[in-house]
Amino acid sequence: MENPATIPDPAAESIEIRQDFAPVPYRTALDAMTARNAAIAAGDARELVWLLEHPPVYTAGTSAAPSELLDPRFEVVEAGRGGRYTYHGPGQRIGYILLDLTKRARDVRGFVHALEGWVIDTLGDFGLESWRAEGRVGIWTNGPDGREAKIGAIGVRIRRWVTMHGFSVNLSPDLAHFTGIVPCGIDEFGVTSLEQLGIEVAPPAWDRALLARAGDFLAALDRACPPKDSR
Repeated sequence: MENPATIPDPAAESIEIRQDFAPVPYRTALDAMTARNAAIAAGDARELVWLLEHPPVYTAGTSAAPSELLDPRFEVVEAGRGGRYTYHGPGQRIGYILLDLTKRARDVRGFVHALEGWVIDTLGDFGLESWRAEGRVGIWTNGPDGREAKIGAIGVRIRRWVTMHGFSVNLSPDLAHFTGIVPCGIDEFGVTSLEQLGIEVAPPAWDRALLARAGDFLAALDRACPPKDSR
C-alpha cells in the first residue's frame, strides 16, 4: 500500500489519500471500507480517498436482478451499494470515496453529480469526451463503432451521512469479462475502455490527473446540485 499523493487544495488537508497498485481482494476492501465509514461517522478517523483495483469479481448492488447474472465465472459478492451488477478486475481503476457530508451540503444527488463530473473532467484531461446520459447510470462515451458505450460506473452508499463506494473507470481491463453480467442492468449498449479507444493510461498517471482535480470535486459538494437534465 502506498500513500505518496496529496490533494492540491487546502480544504482537503484532513483527507487521507491511499493508493494501491497491486490488486486488493474485493471482500478485504469492502470490510476495510465499512469499518472506516463507521469510524469517520464516529469522529475517530479521517476522511479517505482510496484508489485501487481488484482481482476479477462481480459485485451485486441492492437493485441487482438474478437474471442479469449471465455467467458467474468469477466470485459474486453482495456489495451493499446502490445499483445492479458490476464487474471489477485488473486494468480498471476504482475510487472509493469516504467523505462526511455533514461537513458539506447534505445532498445525495449532488454528491453523485459531483463524482460523475470529477471522472468526466479527468477523462477529458486524456483527450476523451465523456458524459452523463439521462436515465442511464454511469459515464458514457463513443465506442470504436461510434455508438455510445460505458467507460465508467458509479455506485455509492451513504450511512449516517458518510459516503462509501464510489466509481470505477476502464483503463485497460479484459472487456470480455463484462459479458458474464448485464452491466448495471443496461444491455442496449456496450462497454469500452481507454485502451480500446487507443488511449494508453497507466494507473499512476490516472491517479495523478484525478487528484489534481480533487479540489474542484470537493468545492462542488458545497454547491446545490444542478437540475436533473443537466450534463
